[in-house]
Amino acid sequence: MSLRGAPVAGATLIVTGANGGIGLAFATEALAQGAAKVYCGVRDLDKVSPELASSGAEPVLLDVTDEQQVAAVAEQCADVTVVVNNAGLHAQDRLIEASDPGAARREMEVNYFGPLNMIRAFYPVIEANGGGSVVNVLSVAAIAPTAFMGGYSPAKVAAHYLGGIARAELEPRGITVTNLFVGSVDTKMAAHVEGDKESPVTIARAGLKAMSRAEWSCDTDVMAEQSRARLARDPIRYERGLGKLLFVDSLSTKK
Repeated sequence: MSLRGAPVAGATLIVTGANGGIGLAFATEALAQGAAKVYCGVRDLDKVSPELASSGAEPVLLDVTDEQQVAAVAEQCADVTVVVNNAGLHAQDRLIEASDPGAARREMEVNYFGPLNMIRAFYPVIEANGGGSVVNVLSVAAIAPTAFMGGYSPAKVAAHYLGGIARAELEPRGITVTNLFVGSVDTKMAAHVEGDKESPVTIARAGLKAMSRAEWSCDTDVMAEQSRARLARDPIRYERGLGKLLFVDSLSTKK
């Protein structure tokens, strides 16, 4: 079955983790491209950023790890045609030698079970509205074991596979699924990383374009493309290189 992707113009989106960074960029860019409405999930309505408040998007109370809250938002936002699973957690801890053994579980809750909760709650909404799309904001940490990203890398791998399984289940219902593989971006999550970083707007534009084309996956930026190429040339060398970064004093990127 071949489906067309969801056009941005006229769509109604819900974006998780949208108080800033990539999520906010998705909201503002979608509205700029003619989206009918954008709901922005935030965990505290009293702490909505000035940028989100002035964006034209509608903030909604949403913790993606709370299944009851997700279900309530799906009922509240019954006109949604596109879900952008952007909310993420990087605990910046090791996986085996963890200073906080519970960090990996929280990363899995946000980065994997959060999108799963959203897809389960919203696919009937999207189907009832004539079909649409799910967009999962992932990471290059999902393409190979990334030791310096502890429990974040395994959680993003799980989300990557979630996207593929959701696609198989949901395409017959008229819902496409696109996984985005993102490099280093200028957000709070990557504040500890030095060097070149992409603008969140670059990621949002690439993601919306991939969605509209019904692409299964998309490397959204130069770092993601280069990482994919290095992995393809020499997978063992690439993984070993990632492992060595666990022991450096600081992380830096170069385009």
